[in-house]
Amino acid sequence: MRFVDEATIRVKAGNGGHGCLSFLREKFVAKGGPDGGDGGRGGSVYLVATDATSTLADFRVARRYGAENGKPGAGRNRTGKSGDDLDVVVPCGTVVHDVDTGELIGDLTAIGQRLKVAEAGHPGLGNTRFKSSINRAPRKTTLGSPGEARHLRLELKIIADVGLVGMPNAGKSTLIRALSAAKPKVADYPFTTLYPNLGVVGVGPLQSFVMADIPGLIEGASEGQGLGIQFLRHLQRTRLLLHLIDIAPIDESIEPAKEFRSIEKELGKFSEDLSVKPRWLVINKIDLLAEDQRPAARQMLLDELGWDGPVFEISAITGAGTEKLAQAVMLEFERVDELAAEEALSQTE
Repeated sequence: MRFVDEATIRVKAGNGGHGCLSFLREKFVAKGGPDGGDGGRGGSVYLVATDATSTLADFRVARRYGAENGKPGAGRNRTGKSGDDLDVVVPCGTVVHDVDTGELIGDLTAIGQRLKVAEAGHPGLGNTRFKSSINRAPRKTTLGSPGEARHLRLELKIIADVGLVGMPNAGKSTLIRALSAAKPKVADYPFTTLYPNLGVVGVGPLQSFVMADIPGLIEGASEGQGLGIQFLRHLQRTRLLLHLIDIAPIDESIEPAKEFRSIEKELGKFSEDLSVKPRWLVINKIDLLAEDQRPAARQMLLDELGWDGPVFEISAITGAGTEKLAQAVMLEFERVDELAAEEALSQTE
């Protein structure tokens, strides 16, 4: 199934029930007073975050969602039944915008989080409500108000700790297969990955992080070229980027350093936050070089890139170096979390 990470839907809350105009009519009661009951409240519409689904594909089919209307009031001061609220399930990580106003309504980042997107209509009042000392037989009622209707744009941003970036065929899918139980499609042609894959990487007891395999990026991605900006947005929530680069491309026309700078440029053009996000260089496919050739090839690549950040050498297909990489990522997260905890503690003192 093709990954769908954006959709528009229309939601309509239930209308409030109308108030009732009624007078008591019983045997031996010549002039019964007003006994019209209020209407019932309409149902509201909520979006509820879940981990049971990871796409917005269902919203390409079902685009309209409406909550139940409130029932009208009745005689004998009977209040109408309120309409049931409607819960619409969306993937965790969904951002909700109002199409008509451009307003950001909310961001569903936690499982079970509920966001009201359409307010229920208020109930109408029965004529009993208008009885007074000077008006013993009111014939006035009010109508229930209409429920709120909105046109919403849903945008899904994957929630992951680590994002894998690189050109098509850099080995991102192979790496996530090696480190987690995720089984993305792997093949020897570009754009094998058509939608992001998530994998939980276990490092030790109670030590794990979530890794996202983002489809390959090409020059012009920030303007929608290739698989476009719909996948760049998924990198915004990550804590760390692993930039995979092929040390020994089979195609001699491929220049790893040039591709590296191209992706670096696209990240900066899409978002300033992405350009300053922590990023490690991961040199992949070292198994294609003899051991005595690796140091020289590594140094040549680093000199060409001008890279002075963390560097890891791996072979995603054989697993060489992948465990060391996962442990380093886990240690980095623990270090950052510890610093954040210390800073928060110092601010409360």
